[in-house]
Amino acid sequence: MSHKRVIFLVDMQSFYASVEKAANPAIRDKPVVVAGDPERRSGVVLAACPIAKSYGVTTAEALWQAQQKCRHLTVVRPRMEQYIHVSLQITRIFESFTDLVEPYSIDEQFLDMTGSLTLFGGDYIKIAEMIRERILLETGVVCRVGIGENKILAKMACDNFAKKRESGIFWLKKEELAETLWPLPIDKLFGVGSRMKRHLNRLGMYKVEHLANTSVDVMIRRFGVNGEILWRTAHGIDESPVSPKTHDIQKGIGHHMTLPRDYHTATDIKVVLLELCEEVCRRARSKQLMGQVVSLGCRGADFDRPTGFSRQMKLMDPTNDAMEVYDAVCQLFARHWDQSPVRSVGVQLTQLMPDDECQLSLFDDREKKRSLAYAMDDIRARFGNDSILRAVSLLGAGQARDRARKIGGHFK
Repeated sequence: MSHKRVIFLVDMQSFYASVEKAANPAIRDKPVVVAGDPERRSGVVLAACPIAKSYGVTTAEALWQAQQKCRHLTVVRPRMEQYIHVSLQITRIFESFTDLVEPYSIDEQFLDMTGSLTLFGGDYIKIAEMIRERILLETGVVCRVGIGENKILAKMACDNFAKKRESGIFWLKKEELAETLWPLPIDKLFGVGSRMKRHLNRLGMYKVEHLANTSVDVMIRRFGVNGEILWRTAHGIDESPVSPKTHDIQKGIGHHMTLPRDYHTATDIKVVLLELCEEVCRRARSKQLMGQVVSLGCRGADFDRPTGFSRQMKLMDPTNDAMEVYDAVCQLFARHWDQSPVRSVGVQLTQLMPDDECQLSLFDDREKKRSLAYAMDDIRARFGNDSILRAVSLLGAGQARDRARKIGGHFK
């Protein structure tokens, strides 16, 4: 019989808020939230510290709602560069315990500790305590550790148990699921969101045990592949390895933007579409890639009655030239936009391949275009993303100058 694996899922508590408190002792004992720019639509709580949460403040709610719940709330503007820096610092700490580290998000990472147990005394709880102490000492961030024999058990150990324990550590054993996981409400099962919860409730499944005790064939007939995945999750079955290379295989390069106001005219919307095409192609060139399928997504302002579309088209030749991608995007937009106000837009390039495989053309000097684009990228890398802009970006609809000051839509 093969030796059981030991997998950790380490999650940072209120990560952005913890980083800010570590950097500024004056706010350490205050209710703190990290929130987007209140001047724009992005006045949303990105992280709330435990003190703020005790007032009922929640992540993803509007900043004004949070301020009504807690009048003396300290609001800190996000600094994404700093959070990325601390996240990488934490990864390096993990890599001193094991070479099998897989980032799951900016504040969660999987560690396969199987081969490292004997190096650190063989007691996984002690190792988890060592990791917690080092992260707290070196970054000021509190973390929680879920432990299991696979990734799914480690994740549910962290989310449902470690976060609620003073020790911040929990080992979820597959043979004890009937006593630990199964009595929990059905939406505590990883993969069950609000919509799936409603479907399962209609079938009489209110606790994890109700799903676990249902035949896998019934789940497959009702929900297809997803039904089998949920059944396997309820039984703690997961063969996926912890792989440091998981995020190295890039399937697509895209950029999405929520607009600061509703855009009503094709002229305004196309300004932003051109900026998105520029950004997507710049990213593709930074990885020496080009793509052959262009996708465009537009969404309306009303989330209760959604409007919009998501469509794609295949190009004659692969490209990472912004104007070629923009031409395809404009065709998709003209074909599918129904004149409804637009709140968010996204452009993606897929079917990627190396950009040194250039298709020769009798009518187009592709190599000249390519070297010009790389020269512009070099200038932006040295002097900032807004050092070269298209003239339309200076119009009222343009977002490129504002986005140049941000990472992922948030302030650097």
